[in-house]
Amino acid sequence: MDNRQQMGKIGEEIAVDFLKKSGYKIVERNFRCNLGEIDIIALDKNILAFVEVRTKNSSSFCTPQETVNFSKQKKLHKLSLYYLMKKQIKNTDCRFDVVAVDLSRGKNGIEIFKNAFW
Repeated sequence: MDNRQQMGKIGEEIAVDFLKKSGYKIVERNFRCNLGEIDIIALDKNILAFVEVRTKNSSSFCTPQETVNFSKQKKLHKLSLYYLMKKQIKNTDCRFDVVAVDLSRGKNGIEIFKNAFW
């Protein structure tokens, strides 16, 4: 496992803990298919949230959440539709959340962006 993958794994663990403390119920982690991967799928009350986790370890020119560009958003949208079809989930409100983890900021370095994009 390279340094980037290791940092991503640490960020995901931090994100899961943070989501649980924020009242989310984790449904699934690392859902994979031919289209790609969804980091976390969770319930926030009655809303199914597809959660993208972005982790960084230093001060760079952009924030972790800014790295979820339009291309990544489209990919996550396709993945979510596939997930809903595969699991036969219907008539459920869904949204996309981004959890930004900045390891260089310690406990203050985690933030959730609910309904981050369409």
